[in-house]
Amino acid sequence: HVQLVESGGGSVQVGGSLRLSCVASVDTIGRYCMGWFRQIPDKEREGVAGIESDGSTSYADSVKGRFTISWDNAKNTVYLQMNSLKPEDTAMYYCALATSPIRVSDEFRPSAYNVWGRGTQVTVS
Repeated sequence: HVQLVESGGGSVQVGGSLRLSCVASVDTIGRYCMGWFRQIPDKEREGVAGIESDGSTSYADSVKGRFTISWDNAKNTVYLQMNSLKPEDTAMYYCALATSPIRVSDEFRPSAYNVWGRGTQVTVS
């Protein structure tokens, strides 16, 4: 049973940076697709960044050039480096894992992922 635990959220000024971490309870890195999503109250959860088992990455247009997803095999950890943060980046950020292959077109679809962390809050003001 895989568990994901996010950390690294907090409050930051506009233009600042944060690095989110997602630790998996079992060896998942390089085996499954993982993604970062975010959600604000009364809005649908949206995909932010994804990383495939082969290491290829993808980003939502709203964060391209500012956010970077990466992983550390030795630590079973996926990171989301967030730079040049904007107020509209304020949200609860979730790490997600798909234990079955997903299509590239579904990489930002929440229902394609079956394991979720509890989230970490990011506030930009």
